[in-house]
Amino acid sequence: MGCAGFTCSKHSLCALNILYVMVSLLMIGIAAWGKWFGLVSSFQVVGGVIGVGVFLFFVALAGLIGAMKHHQVLLFFYMIVLFMVFIVQFSVSSACLAINREQQDHLLEVGWNNSQSTQRDVEKSLNCCGFKQVDPNGTCDAACFPNHSCLPCADKIQEHAGKVLHFVGGIGLFFSFTEVSHLSSS
Repeated sequence: MGCAGFTCSKHSLCALNILYVMVSLLMIGIAAWGKWFGLVSSFQVVGGVIGVGVFLFFVALAGLIGAMKHHQVLLFFYMIVLFMVFIVQFSVSSACLAINREQQDHLLEVGWNNSQSTQRDVEKSLNCCGFKQVDPNGTCDAACFPNHSCLPCADKIQEHAGKVLHFVGGIGLFFSFTEVSHLSSS
């Protein structure tokens, strides 16, 4: 009555890969939706999320077909790709969890200075102007700018960035270990 051998591995691989297919479609859909409704104006961010979603979709599809057909070459390719994804994901997740406040400030400032569209998005959504100081003679898309009541964005971004980095690092670490369980069952 239990599941033994390849049958159990096959069913677990199929279930996890179906989950990964759904996650990839969700990533693609949310990125496209965010761009369509103007929530994110940066094409690089949207393109990056869609690219990762498409990559995840094809990797999960390869794992699903390999498991269902018991195709050894496809499963071997799947294991190699999954191992490389594990290395990258584990490294990025560990970096997210280990970053200190000064490094975080530096990365946020570099990101702020590299993209005008991101600056406009952040100023609009967080209702702030400038990164460390507000320039009253500059331009800003925030609703508070005409009243000259805006605060700099650095503090508001910093409030959320630490929480988000820890959350993303934890989720990434969790999923990197599900990939290791994939590797052991393949």
